[in-house]
Amino acid sequence: MSLPKTLAEDVARNLVMVARLLDEDPEQAYAYSRIALRLASRVAAVREAAGFAAYATQKYAEALAEFRASRRMTGSVELWPVMADCERGLGRPERAMAMAGEPEVQKLDKAGQVEMRLVAAGARRDMGQIDAAIVTLQSSELASSAVHPWTPRLRYAYADALLAAGREDEAREWFGKALEADKDGSTDASDRMAELDGVEFVDALGDDVEGAPAPASAPAATADDLDDEDDLDDDEDEVDDQDGPVKA
Repeated sequence: MSLPKTLAEDVARNLVMVARLLDEDPEQAYAYSRIALRLASRVAAVREAAGFAAYATQKYAEALAEFRASRRMTGSVELWPVMADCERGLGRPERAMAMAGEPEVQKLDKAGQVEMRLVAAGARRDMGQIDAAIVTLQSSELASSAVHPWTPRLRYAYADALLAAGREDEAREWFGKALEADKDGSTDASDRMAELDGVEFVDALGDDVEGAPAPASAPAATADDLDDEDDLDDDEDEVDDQDGPVKA
C-alpha cells in the first residue's frame, strides 16, 4: 500500500513467483526475491520473502540479515525461530540456544513456540547433546493426542533423536505416531519405519524398466563374411553399406 500502483504490481508479481517456486525451485525463487528487493527494499513483506528465499538456498547470513530487517520494520517476533535456525546454519548453535531462552519466545503463538522447541533441540544435537535434545522435545504438545499442523514434525524430530540415542524400539513407535498424524506426507516417517523393520523395496518390473541392460549385440561381420555375401540366397536382403550401421 505504500508503493505507487504500477510499482506495487511489479513487486507483487515477483513475490507471487517467490511463493510459487520456493519449494520446487528455490534458486529461481531467490532470483525473483532479489528483483523484488531492488524494487522495494523498504517494504517489510519484501524483506521477509527475500529472507525465506535466501534461507531455502542455504544463504543463512543473508537470510538472517533480511529477517532482522523485517523484524525492525514490523516489531513482530514471528520470525524468531527461523532466525535462530539461521544461527544454526551458520555453525553457531550456542546462539540459537541463547535465543531459545529470550523473552521473545513467550510472545510467540503455539506454533511458533513448537518451532522454537524444534530449533533448540536441533541446536542441542549440533553440539552433540543427544539426551538434552530428547528432553527439549518432551512437552505437553508432544504428549497430546490432538493433531495440529506442526504435530508430524514434532513427533518425527523426537523419533529421530531417540534413534540417534540408540533407542530403536521407542524411535519406531514415534515414527509410527508421526506417520499417523502426517496426512500430507510432509515427512518420510514411513520410509524410516520400513528401514528400522529391515524392509527392502524391489522393483517388480525387472528388466522391462527403462535403463535395464540391453540384450547382447550380434558379433560384428568379418571381412570373409563380406566377401561371401554373393553366395547368399536370392531371398536374403543385400547389405547396402559395408562401413557399418548408420548412426542417427
